[in-house]
Amino acid sequence: MLRAEKEQIVADLTTELGGAASILLTDLSGMDVETMNGLRAEFRKAGVKYQVAKNTLVKLAVKGTPAEAMGEMLAGPTALAWHPEEPSLPAKIVKDFLKDNKNFTVKGGYIDGDAIPGEDAVKTLADMPSKDQLRAQLLGLIKQVPGKFLALLITPQRQFLAVLKAYEDKLKEEGGEA
Repeated sequence: MLRAEKEQIVADLTTELGGAASILLTDLSGMDVETMNGLRAEFRKAGVKYQVAKNTLVKLAVKGTPAEAMGEMLAGPTALAWHPEEPSLPAKIVKDFLKDNKNFTVKGGYIDGDAIPGEDAVKTLADMPSKDQLRAQLLGLIKQVPGKFLALLITPQRQFLAVLKAYEDKLKEEGGEA
């Protein structure tokens, strides 16, 4: 590989990995081509980027970034999986893939400056809610707060009116006018 090609690969990886919220590192050894093509197809369908890269080039690409924390896991054949917007998506796909493919190895992962070794990375990342789920939860909270605030504001008036109504009913029972 020519120096210019390596520099281009490092530049591309720097751009791609710099924008990734999480990265999953896998080991391809022991996998047959058909199985790997199936995994690649699943990733492609979901918009997940999956790339085999030389460890030295990946180390150069993440040098000086928070992703540098995953440098210790960059040994042996390595493939990187990431999604530019959805940090948990690659891990969810790999979690399903691991159920049927026991010889597939996860080296670890990276999220927000922390390296997570081994399959713990898949468990940690796959259990994270998606962006859409987080948005829905946030909107639910935002919608809930004004309703509770209004209920709190009108409770004293409602209670006062209930007391007046009870007093009016008592007067009517005694034969007086309200």
